[in-house]
Amino acid sequence: MGAIHDIHQRAFRGSHAELAPTRKPGFHIFFTCIEQGFGKGGAADQAATDAQGRRGAAGGVNGVEPYAIGSPIALKGRVVGQYGILGHTGGYVLERGRRIVWAAGDVQPPFQTLYPPADKIELPGTGDEARGFGPFQNGESAYFASVNRGKKSATIDLRQARGQELARRLAGECDVLIENFRPGSMDRFGLGYEALHALYPRLVYASISGFGQTGPYAQRPAYDVIIQAMGGLASITGQPDGPPVRVGSSIADLSAALFGAVGILAALERARRTGEGQQVDISMLDCQVALLENALARYAVSGEVPQPLGSRHPAITPFQFFAARDGYIVIAAGNDRLWRQLCNALGLGALADDPRFANNALRTENHAALEPALEGVLAEKTVEEWCAILAAAGVPSGPLCDVGQVFGDEQVAAREMIVELEHPVAGRQVVANSPLRFSATPVQLRGPAPLLGQHTEEVLRGLLGLTAGELEGLRAAGVI
Repeated sequence: MGAIHDIHQRAFRGSHAELAPTRKPGFHIFFTCIEQGFGKGGAADQAATDAQGRRGAAGGVNGVEPYAIGSPIALKGRVVGQYGILGHTGGYVLERGRRIVWAAGDVQPPFQTLYPPADKIELPGTGDEARGFGPFQNGESAYFASVNRGKKSATIDLRQARGQELARRLAGECDVLIENFRPGSMDRFGLGYEALHALYPRLVYASISGFGQTGPYAQRPAYDVIIQAMGGLASITGQPDGPPVRVGSSIADLSAALFGAVGILAALERARRTGEGQQVDISMLDCQVALLENALARYAVSGEVPQPLGSRHPAITPFQFFAARDGYIVIAAGNDRLWRQLCNALGLGALADDPRFANNALRTENHAALEPALEGVLAEKTVEEWCAILAAAGVPSGPLCDVGQVFGDEQVAAREMIVELEHPVAGRQVVANSPLRFSATPVQLRGPAPLLGQHTEEVLRGLLGLTAGELEGLRAAGVI
C-alpha cells in the first residue's frame, strides 16, 4: 500500500517541562503516504514487521518441550516479556489538549490513531491510497472515512529534500514517529531510526512492516491476505476439506495496529520515566503468529497439523453454529455445567448422562455423534425462540447477525457504536464509534475524515510556525 510514516507527539501530564521544555503542548502524530510503487516499497510499504516467537524452557510435561508465543512487540535494546507491557496502556489516548499529526497510509497506523485528534500528512495530489478504495459517496471513499474520521489532512512530498527537511523538523516537535515503509526506505529519506534518534534521543520510533526489520523476509512486500496465509490463519479457517479462506476483516492489518499501539504506549511510559526513546519493531507476521492461540499449542503438543473445522472449536463442544427453523444460532457450552444446562433446556436430559459426552474432551472426540442429536431439536424452533430459552437457562447463545442487523441491534445502539457524521463533500456518513469507554475521559467525536490537503497551512503554521511566504514557496515547488 502507500508508504506510511506516522509521527506522534505526546505531552506528558506533569512531566512535559522535564521531557520537552521547548515543545508546544499537545500530542502530535505525523504520518505520510507515498504513492504505490514508489522506490522499493511498492505494495509492501503498507505491510507489517518481523519478530520471532520465543521458545519456552525445556522440560515440560511427558517429555514434551513446551513452546510459548513470544511478544510480537520488539523494543530495541529492551526485552519485552510475553504481553507484560499491557499494564502500561491506560490513559494516554484521550487526555485533553493532545493532538496527533499523521500522514496517510492504509489500515495500520490510521487504525492505531483512530481515537485521538490527528493531523494527517499525505502525498500532494494523490494522498493516502485508501482514498481510492470503494464504496464512494460523491467521489469520497467511505472506506477511507471509516478509519480516518476526526483527523486533519496536510500534504508533504517526502521524495523532495525540502519535504524531508519539513518531516525532520516535525519529528523534533513530536514524541513518537510511526512508519510502515519497507525496512531501509526511511533511511534513504534521511529519516531512519538511527538518524532521528541522534537528533531526538527521546523520540519513540515505531516501525510497522510485513515481516519486521530483521530476518530473511524483511524486504518482502506484504498485504493483509499474504500475512493471513503465511501466518497460518488461512489454513485453519473455513470448512473441512475446503479451500483456504481469508478472514472477513483485515485481521492481520488490524492486529498489527493494535499491538503497535500497545508497544508505543509502553515505550512512551519508559520515555516519560527516563527521557530515553527507542525503536518499536512491529511485524504483521509476528502479530499473526501471536494470535494463533491454541493452534500453536495443539501442534507443539501433538505434532498434528491443525485443520479448518468450520465454526467448531477444536477443544470445546458444542461451541458452534446450528441451523434453527429460520436461521442460524450459535451456542457455546464452554464447560460441563453449561453442557448439562443446555441439555435440560433442549429437553435432552439423557444426553447429559451419556458417557460419550461426559466432558469437553469426550464431547469433542465424539462430536460427529453429538451434533445430529442437537441439530434435530434446534431445527424445531426459531432463532429468537431458542435464544430466549437458552438465555433463561443461562446458556451462552446468540443469533447469526448480518451487518445490516448489527446496524439495528439494540445493544449496539445502547452503546452508541454506530454514529453519523456530516462530510463536506460526501454528506451523511455512518462509521463505527470508538469501543473505548472511560469513566472520567469519555471519547469525543471530532468530525468526519478530511479532504486531501484540507489543513496543510494550519498544520505547518501551527507546528512549525511557517509564514505565508514560506508556504507559498513550498507550494510552488510542489513540496506541499
